[in-house]
Amino acid sequence: MSRPAREAGTPGTVRYEFRPLVASDLAMVRRWPKMPHVREWWGDPDEQFALVSGDLPLPAMAQFIVAADGRPFGYVQTCDLASWPDPAFADQPPGTRGIDQFIGEAEMLGKGHGASFVRAFADRLLGAGAPRVMTDPDPANGRAVRAYEKAGFRRVRLLDTLDGRALLMLRDNSERATAP
Repeated sequence: MSRPAREAGTPGTVRYEFRPLVASDLAMVRRWPKMPHVREWWGDPDEQFALVSGDLPLPAMAQFIVAADGRPFGYVQTCDLASWPDPAFADQPPGTRGIDQFIGEAEMLGKGHGASFVRAFADRLLGAGAPRVMTDPDPANGRAVRAYEKAGFRRVRLLDTLDGRALLMLRDNSERATAP
């Protein structure tokens, strides 16, 4: 998944790259959750850093640094939901991939990067054979919900997860698209 992806419909010719997270990225990843726009939805920065860094050696959790034209600006993680211990997702088909992400650099907000890189990343997962990609934003996080919709996800239902109330949003392989 480290090959750059050109995202159709993105202003200009931005190239998104998903580079596997490595130990040398941890200082950057430690800084991002402290940013107010990340902390608002991801919670305590120290707790989030402990979770991200603790997941680094786990094969069930794939983590990536997102770059635009070679400049790192975000984080994305994915896991096979069968390895995730939350009963709220037990009804998803085998092979479904869950995703979570954030834009760490504030100057990249409000420019369409969220929807564009999420679309590119979901397209890769679906292209690699995942039958479905799932995300579960806080229903009050309107910016994230709009970005997921622009990335081709559909609202399904509210549900109670181990992390609290969430909006289940899905993209199925049959809905795979390369342009918004």
